[in-house]
Formats: sequence, structure tokens, C-alpha cells
Amino acid sequence: MKIAYFDCIAGISGDMILGALIHLGVPGDFIEENIRNMPLGAFHLDISTAARMNIHGQHVKVVVEDKDEHTRNYQDIRFLIDESPLPERVKDLSLKIFGRLAEVEASIHNCPKERVHFHELGGVDAIVDIVGTALGVEWLGIGKVFASEVPVGKGFVSCQHGTLPVPAPATLALLNGVPVYGTGVSHELSTPTGAAILTSLSQDFGPMPKMVIRQIGYGVGSRDLTEMPNLLRVVLGEPDFALEADCVTVVETNIDDMNPEIFGFVMERLFEDGALDVIWIPVFMKKNRPGTMVRVICSEIDRETVVRRILSETTATGVRHYRAERCKLPRKAKEVVTSFGKVRVKEVSGPTGRISVVPEYEDCKKIALKKNVPLKMVYETIVKETS
Repeated sequence: MKIAYFDCIAGISGDMILGALIHLGVPGDFIEENIRNMPLGAFHLDISTAARMNIHGQHVKVVVEDKDEHTRNYQDIRFLIDESPLPERVKDLSLKIFGRLAEVEASIHNCPKERVHFHELGGVDAIVDIVGTALGVEWLGIGKVFASEVPVGKGFVSCQHGTLPVPAPATLALLNGVPVYGTGVSHELSTPTGAAILTSLSQDFGPMPKMVIRQIGYGVGSRDLTEMPNLLRVVLGEPDFALEADCVTVVETNIDDMNPEIFGFVMERLFEDGALDVIWIPVFMKKNRPGTMVRVICSEIDRETVVRRILSETTATGVRHYRAERCKLPRKAKEVVTSFGKVRVKEVSGPTGRISVVPEYEDCKKIALKKNVPLKMVYETIVKETS
């Protein structure tokens, strides 16, 4: 499995992402040919080698050959992608990115998601940036994406809505929950398209994960900044040894005055909010009162949602949170054929190379209820048949 780390040296934009992926080896012709199967206006990619502060990479510009007068809404874009002959995984990622853009624009402009008009974001160049990125990720075989903190600029930018502050409202909304920092650069460093792509791809934001580096690609931005090299660096590699490493956020609080019936409901809601794990730990608090420590593991991007859920659904009046590094055995989900029919399992690779099969609980539960057999027997049978 390949890992990609997006090092946002000078922000993030659609053309910089395309440039970095092409620098990593994705053929420009491959992107053009696949997107030309969609009913868009004529375009081509202007790909050139460029340098910022003597660091060379690929600069990409989407050149629209026919004037694009279409004002597309989210429904139009979804139909365009759904009806295209693009690979299913490329469609799914493209729709995920446009879906995030639509949700944010709907919130900002107070209109239904389906009727959001994208203006610049629905133009041929933005569609090529987004679908081209999805094609590039598929071509490179990237399985997981991580990213650095995201720098933002300041000032104002002109668009069809008028003059907007930098970062643009859509950019800030898309980066909600993501670690960012101001640079003092009076230009738009991170764009809505770039932010939508990055937050749809990245599983976590922070330091580079432990990995064996195989390739490095640089996407060159259009402006030649004086404060920093206007580059996006994408590092492509593989997990080190048999272990995968990443960072998670841990959110905790202690509760000693809540109806215990509420805990189960809160756990369900936290998992709906994106929690990776939810744990109740019996503790003794001040004055020797028995209580429960609530510990939630989540990605940094979901931290604010998790915190809000705890503070609104429990009697807690505050929480603490911190970043934690973790190491994991590599795993992959797959569907296998057993005597019970098709069952989802996880294949976990141990440090010695031995692969363990772990059946999915929900699938096993359905089989046990349907066949009226012990759940334990279902697990044992599936493991035996797939080992």
C-alpha cells in the first residue's frame, strides 16, 4: 500500500495538486483522455517545468479552448460525473470532493445543497482539477493520504460574488477542524478547490508519518512569492516494516453525575460523528465518588464535532484533548466466499508476515440470527475456511 504525504509549503490549490501528481509520474495524456470522455468544453493541460527558489517541479494550467458559459449547480456536476465512463473509484472521490464543496457553499449562501451554483468552482478548470486529481490518485495506487498543517494568506480576492476576504469563506469552512496558520502573505495561498480536495483525501493532519520514501513530486504555484517557495510537495512512500504509523486525537472527560442509561446513546452518536473508538473507564473521583472516564479517539478533523457532542449530550462541563501517535499492523478489508455466503473480513498482517483473518461482527451476527447458531461457531467456521 502506498502512502502520500501532502506537504503544504505554500498552501494548497487544484493546479498545484495536479502538478505534484504529474511530477510523480501521472501522464498528462492519461488525465486529458479520461476527462475528454465527459461532455465538457474543449480544453488541454499546459504542463511545463518551472522553479520556485531554485526548486524545480511541474506547473499545470488548464487551458479552456471554448468559452465556458455554463453555470453549473451541484446536481449538474453530479449528473456529469455519474454518467461518465470514469472508473468507479474516480467517480466516488470526485463526487465526495464536490459534495464537500456543495455543503459548504449551501451553508454560506443559505440555499439547498442540490441548488448550489458553483460559478468558478463549476467551470471546466475546476472540474479538471478535481477529476484529474482523482485520476492521479488512482493511477499512482495511493491507499492513504496524510497532510501537513495548512498555511493561509491575507488580503482580498475578486470573484463572481464580489470582493472576498482571504482566506475565502468557503476555504475557511472547508478547513474547519484542520490545523492552519497565518503567514502574513498578501495573496490567496489556499483555494476552495485545493481545500476541498485535501480535506476529502487526507485522513489526518500533522507531522509526516513513519514511511519509506520512494518518490517526491513538486507542484509549482502560479505566483513567484518572495516570502517562501510557492510549492506543494507530495511525498510518496510505503509503510516502514510491517507497521503503519499515524496520529490521532484523544478527547477525554470525567463524569460522575449522569444517568447511566445515557452512555449507550452517547456512544452511538459519537461513532456517527466519526469517532474511531469510544471507551468508558470506571474511575474514582474526588471525595471517592465513583465515576466514568469518557475517552474518545478520533481524527483531528473530527475533534470539534466530538467535543461539541460530549458537551451537549452529557453532563460534562469541559473536556481535555491531546494528540497521540499510534502504530498499527497493516490491514485491508475484503469480501470472501464461505459456506455461509459472502462475508466481509479484515486481513491483518503480523510482524512475521503471518496474515490473520478477522470476520466483521455485523455480518457474523446476521448469519448467527438467520441460521440460529452460536455466534462463536460462525466466527470459527469463517476463520477456518479463509485461513
